[in-house]
Amino acid sequence: MEDYIAMKIEELCSKSGITRYQLSLRSGISQSALSDIVKKKNVPTLITVERICTAFGITIAQFFAQEEAIPDLSEEQKKLLQLWHGLTLEEKKIVTTFIESIQNKR
Repeated sequence: MEDYIAMKIEELCSKSGITRYQLSLRSGISQSALSDIVKKKNVPTLITVERICTAFGITIAQFFAQEEAIPDLSEEQKKLLQLWHGLTLEEKKIVTTFIESIQNKR
């Protein structure tokens, strides 16, 4: 489990283009605690994993799901998810507000 969590954090940082320092700021988890998790010196609690997921804008289920476990998504949906994961939390709020405003006009 430690290997998976450490690897997943590194993968998400890489895909999102954020540093561990930025993850620390977004999640409220100290840099030293994140470093210990990534170096497999410490196994995070479920609450810590949840805070990491929130910082990336994903659910715990998404954190533990394998890429190939994503249900049948169209290429367009996959592209949108990839773009979404690259956004900052503020950008995600803006996009969500925009989409909601479009739906409310229907």
